[in-house]
Amino acid sequence: MKMARLGVLFDRKAAERRWHYGLNAFDRYVGELLNDAGIPFEWLEDVEQLKQRPYDIVIAALTEESEHTVSVLWDYAEQGGSLISYGGVNALASKLGYASASPVGAGYAMWGEHYSKAEAVRFLRAQPWREDKEPAACSEFGTIAVSQPNGVSAGAARHSFRIGAGSLDRFAVDVIDTIVRLQQGGMPVLEDGAPAPDGSAPLNDGILKADDQTAMDWEWDRKTTETGVPYFAYPYADYWREIVIGHLLRLAAGKGLTLPFIGCWPEGVDRVAMISHDSDGNKDEYAQATLELMKEVGVQSSWCMLEPGYSKPVYEQIKSDGHELAFHYNALESQKGRWGAEEFARQFAWLTEAAELTEVASNKNHYTRFEGWGELFAFCEAHGIQSDQTRGPSKKGNVGFLFGTCHPYVPIAWSNDRNRSYDVLEIGFLTQDLDLSDHWADSSVIAPFLNGVAGVNGVAHFLFHQIHIYKQESVRNALRRVVSEARKHGFVFWTGKQINDWQRARRKLNITGLDDQGAVQVAGQSIPAGAVAWVPVPHGTAEKEEGTELHFGVVCVKRPLRSEAGSIEREDDLHVQTGH
Repeated sequence: MKMARLGVLFDRKAAERRWHYGLNAFDRYVGELLNDAGIPFEWLEDVEQLKQRPYDIVIAALTEESEHTVSVLWDYAEQGGSLISYGGVNALASKLGYASASPVGAGYAMWGEHYSKAEAVRFLRAQPWREDKEPAACSEFGTIAVSQPNGVSAGAARHSFRIGAGSLDRFAVDVIDTIVRLQQGGMPVLEDGAPAPDGSAPLNDGILKADDQTAMDWEWDRKTTETGVPYFAYPYADYWREIVIGHLLRLAAGKGLTLPFIGCWPEGVDRVAMISHDSDGNKDEYAQATLELMKEVGVQSSWCMLEPGYSKPVYEQIKSDGHELAFHYNALESQKGRWGAEEFARQFAWLTEAAELTEVASNKNHYTRFEGWGELFAFCEAHGIQSDQTRGPSKKGNVGFLFGTCHPYVPIAWSNDRNRSYDVLEIGFLTQDLDLSDHWADSSVIAPFLNGVAGVNGVAHFLFHQIHIYKQESVRNALRRVVSEARKHGFVFWTGKQINDWQRARRKLNITGLDDQGAVQVAGQSIPAGAVAWVPVPHGTAEKEEGTELHFGVVCVKRPLRSEAGSIEREDDLHVQTGH
């Protein structure tokens, strides 16, 4: 089967115009979604490039709303090309007999049979179209509702138009903006967030934190467990990721083409869980109790170290037991911490000297302290910290998927940094210290969290502080239960460094084609051990057959990876733990 040639049009002039006025061009984040999936594509920075190469599918991420752009896009589709837009290309509406309707703020998309994992998927912004004069025939998919799942309908969630020999598939929802702002918050953190109406999450505590800016709804996006614990139940950003990639794969299959992609986890690993600790209190006996418990349950974990930390023999034992030593940056003013690059550097220098480390892979901020938008990620970049874990709940009432995701993801900068991608992998956490009296959620959240993570191939990341492990048998038992239930659900436990190393290794794989034997070819770099590719079967939605799996709602067959040189290469020094 021939591989589809995919282009992503991110018009540089249109982006420069936005940045000039201090506006974001988050549209470029579609490239990160494709990179994360391992789907090959080419960037286009000018609509004229559509005339230079025969692209089968083009995602119009950001375009100029000009007559010339409309003409080129229309000609491309008429000649057989397939266009995709996420809430854009409004200048094309009139040529199709449509017009832009009133823009919609937050709401919910109902996909019905077209997406089975959620009855309603939250979005943050949409630009629906309405019929105007002599509307062209089209197919409509789903509906969008204003403000709440049962709100007033604002039209179809997606229109599919035939244009000559080609097509336009246009989502009403600005999907890319929605994913970014769900994951990173609606705005930079400048002040306290609004507390939960039921009193379960008093965010207005005078401390700037990651969860002071979230884009979820207290009423519509939470559920309660059988013991009455409220939690954010829906990884909406991950749902949108699946909807976008699944639609793309099916569109290619409908043209008799395929878009192979890289498996999220190595062969033999279906689901990944993670346990991290924050060394608050910094007593050696807290560490020893945690070392003993982790040895009992047979899990290596990530230890985020807060100044002044432990004694040197404890660090040596942590390393000897196979755990990861990570950074716990403290910007909490009440503990004489301070937000800023200089203080981050000072504390980081302390850790590397105290624990005798030549490199540190991960960070998590103390008390989830957070300011601004991307400054923390820039701090991490400056010191070679490749992964951050700060984005998680600081209160009992907002545990769960409060940032709409459990996927490791690359964050994007604000407009003042031209919306670049940071060289950091964010691995957020779901909850802290289960069964710690009434201060945190109880163990009833474990099952829904694991089920939610398993449904989207994310990471089930649980945080347990050493001080509470030492002092509370209930917390120790909760950790034991997390490990036991996770293993029953098929999860493998990795450290933050292992997750980061794997995700970075797989993202380096660049698919270039399919060979005659059905293997997926990649550019000459070494292939990490366990890496596999998936190839959607023709038409992509057939019943599953033996040897196939469902990915992004599409039936796919697993294929080996082969370097362009012709041999299957493996990078054996990348540790891949597959045992349960």
